[in-house]
Amino acid sequence: MRIVLTGGGTGGHIYPAVAIGRQAQEESGAELLYIGTTQGLESRIVPKLGIRFEAVEITGFKRKLSLDNVKTVVRFLRGVNKAKRLLREYKPDAVVGTGGYVCGPVVYAAAKLGIPTLIHEQNVIPGLTNQFLARYVDTVAVSFPESEQHFKRAKRTVYAGNPCATNVMRADAAQGRASLGLSDAKQIVLVFGGSRGARAINEAMLAMAPQLNQLPGVHFVFVPGESYYDNTMKNIEQLPAYRSGQLHVVPYLHNMPDVLAASSLVVCRAGASTIAEMTALGIPSILIPSPNVTNNHQEANARSLVEAGAGRMLLERELNGERLLDTVKELLLDEPLLAKTGQAAAQLGMPSAAVTVVNELQRLRQSRKYRR
Repeated sequence: MRIVLTGGGTGGHIYPAVAIGRQAQEESGAELLYIGTTQGLESRIVPKLGIRFEAVEITGFKRKLSLDNVKTVVRFLRGVNKAKRLLREYKPDAVVGTGGYVCGPVVYAAAKLGIPTLIHEQNVIPGLTNQFLARYVDTVAVSFPESEQHFKRAKRTVYAGNPCATNVMRADAAQGRASLGLSDAKQIVLVFGGSRGARAINEAMLAMAPQLNQLPGVHFVFVPGESYYDNTMKNIEQLPAYRSGQLHVVPYLHNMPDVLAASSLVVCRAGASTIAEMTALGIPSILIPSPNVTNNHQEANARSLVEAGAGRMLLERELNGERLLDTVKELLLDEPLLAKTGQAAAQLGMPSAAVTVVNELQRLRQSRKYRR
């Protein structure tokens, strides 16, 4: 089976696509081609994973009337033409888009060529590109059931979950603890703000750090992000919690799934892939949605968990060290509550998400007589 993957701009679009591709390779030895842009993170991430990469040039639409949108339409049409050339050459059995403006011309071109197509929406509130593509593709796969109402014009929707959840099930908690030198730790709280870090979370953690003696025996793993690391260390290296080994600060975690699996509680943003991983592992969370995302979709993601009893939410405008500490203590110091929250998270988890999507691709392949 040959599959074209497309989606980009952020890891939230790239990693679900890669997870789908890896699952297809594992099941049937699928061949993969990833089509992205040279400006997006995918141009750096995907080739390092050993997946063939090709690029089309496209930019996103502005939400307000703008001359730039006219230029974007021209780029879109050029992108469609190049995508058609790549698709005719590669002759895929299916094309999968995971969001980001680059998947617009690629998935649209595939649909017009009669190739089976599927898009995956990670967030509760879909992005513009997926909303546009929904009327053309064969299947829309969603991570949250609440998303289905946004795709009323779709031919078919499938509640699949986020494929990143499947990847994280291979994580090793023991290796995660060992990598941090915490093999004997009973409780680990992981605090991070995404691959680049988040200033608001970092500031709240720095304000909370002098009070960590209120939680003896709890180890905090703080990942401020590489760009914030040096300044963070200047503010933290003399604190008792850091000097005693209760607080561990690292700029980046290359084995994030393993450390996630070892954690008792996670403090983080409300990105869809992170939520998928935590729920698959049944880990309680304190979610701090980024207010700087399209349609405020992270808050909608977080509310979905909170309403299910799977975590807590602190809005960034309400966030400070005291509130964060109080919320951490509320969960960690009440073992039955922590366990109940983790169980609620696990009930939301969909560890077979990538399998579900690949099964749908196989169904499309069999039901559609696309000839290479």
